[in-house]
Amino acid sequence: MILDSITYMASSDQPSAKRAAIVGAARTEFFLHGYGATTMSAVAARVGGSKTTLWAYFPSKQELFAAVVDDLVERFGEALDVPLDATLPVSAALRQFAESIMAIVGTPEIIDLHRIVAGEAGRFPELGTLFFERGPKRGKAKLAAYLTTAMADGRVRPGDPMIAARQFAALCQAGLHQDRLWGLVIGNDHARLTADIEAAIACWTRAWAAS
Repeated sequence: MILDSITYMASSDQPSAKRAAIVGAARTEFFLHGYGATTMSAVAARVGGSKTTLWAYFPSKQELFAAVVDDLVERFGEALDVPLDATLPVSAALRQFAESIMAIVGTPEIIDLHRIVAGEAGRFPELGTLFFERGPKRGKAKLAAYLTTAMADGRVRPGDPMIAARQFAALCQAGLHQDRLWGLVIGNDHARLTADIEAAIACWTRAWAAS
């Protein structure tokens, strides 16, 4: 009975292991060749299986790309699910949000993902929607929820909290992050990232702080 149980557990793990291997192979192909130039045949060849097996897990390339995005968000996106304390001072909440989000978007994998989506969205607009819904939208929604409370109790001037959240996120990404996307900077520069965050807080506060 024990041996039977172990054998069953091992066999039940195989589909998830195979799926993970496919997602890993697809990530490599997408990052090397872009979305448009990547074929299901190339992914199947890299993972060492047949296209029939690949299609059994992912019936389309779009679904496979969605799985790659989900995998990256799951591995790097823990900060997206950590709620901001509604009682935090505004500057402290903005700093906490910025530090957690910038730690995600600054990873090489997410930088590569941004480049793929930006480069392919003109031909495949569904990629932009897919990526935004699974990643950036979640982070901005978390900040918008905090700002809704801060607007209600007078700490932030009234307005659309999602617009305010998007503006702050854009300010945070206007310096080092943009340079990394364009390949002007390689690696991390913690001092510059901290300076970018503080500048974003100061600029956003001038626009949104309650008078």
